[in-house]
Amino acid sequence: MTPPSTASSDEDTEHDAGLRSSRPPPHFAPVRRWELDSLAELHALRDGLRQEINVRARARDDRLLDGVTHHLVLVASELATNAMRHGRPPTFIELFQHDALLLLTVADHDLSREPRIAGGRAPGKGGFGLQIARRLSLDVGWYRSDNVKVVWAEIGA
Repeated sequence: MTPPSTASSDEDTEHDAGLRSSRPPPHFAPVRRWELDSLAELHALRDGLRQEINVRARARDDRLLDGVTHHLVLVASELATNAMRHGRPPTFIELFQHDALLLLTVADHDLSREPRIAGGRAPGKGGFGLQIARRLSLDVGWYRSDNVKVVWAEIGA
């Protein structure tokens, strides 16, 4: 049996990797925006995203959009949680659409830190939100503007 790890949090993150720095594709149209100040507001974000996608899927009779709702809500939850835990408030979440593709952006006001993808951490140590986003999205990236850091994910059927 392996003894429990006594590694410090710095050692836990020594194998973490950076996320690719890039702007999202430009062809998306804005759909909706949320502003969050606390983790307690995540429930309203999830509900709002589900409602928005359901309305759009019905309006277009688009079964492809129906299939992305779960992934979109999970990615939004992970990225928004990261922004609120590791960034500076407020956190802005924006949803964009182009045909059956959706773009989610999550912005916070901490320009000093870059998003990090968790490396070889043990389960329960946290830090897997960006890995989840990468696995469920077509593309993920991040960039800084003059006043915010933005992580984005493109999600499609």
